[in-house]
Amino acid sequence: MTVETKSDISRSSTVKRKTSETDVNIQINLDGIGRSDIKTGIGFFDHMLNQLACHGLFDLDIKAAGDLNVDNHHTIEDVGLTLGEAFSRALGTRKGIVRMGEATVPMDESLAFTCVDFSGRPYCVIKSKWQGESIAAIPTSLLEHFWSSFAITSGCNIHIRVLEGQDNHHMAEAIFKSAARAILTATRIDPRRAGVVPSSKGTIGFSGTV
Repeated sequence: MTVETKSDISRSSTVKRKTSETDVNIQINLDGIGRSDIKTGIGFFDHMLNQLACHGLFDLDIKAAGDLNVDNHHTIEDVGLTLGEAFSRALGTRKGIVRMGEATVPMDESLAFTCVDFSGRPYCVIKSKWQGESIAAIPTSLLEHFWSSFAITSGCNIHIRVLEGQDNHHMAEAIFKSAARAILTATRIDPRRAGVVPSSKGTIGFSGTV
């Protein structure tokens, strides 16, 4: 496995992750306008990642080539790991950020809640009563694994709840939209912090690389 990263003061980063199973390239600008160019070879997954960019106002380019002849697992997992790394690098020392955010978003009959803390302490909890085991040939457990992978490398603590829902597509979309809005809030710069790390410890230490 090789990982290359590049970041700068514009709160953007480029991360490349290449293994024997996948080749993932991600560019992100946290202070964007929601522009996205996403190609993973998995249509529904692309749709969800576009929601993340659009509603989080992140400029996001993702190109992934994986062993889809095996299944979707490696590609979705490695995109999650690489995207989390991209967020971590773009946040840098995390000085001045709001750090925590939450959002509740409806999607027709579905309602999802996300709360996130870029604390440097990775943890993910997801609770959803899925209707069936898959969405567009993607196991619902794999969408949950995506967020766990993202949490590990971004250094965030994220809790996701589907409060209402009957349609898997709608529930998944509500999850990604609520996560986008929560992450947008958490990664914003708070001018009152004046470049101070948002922690009573005075530091948030996390490298993010896996």
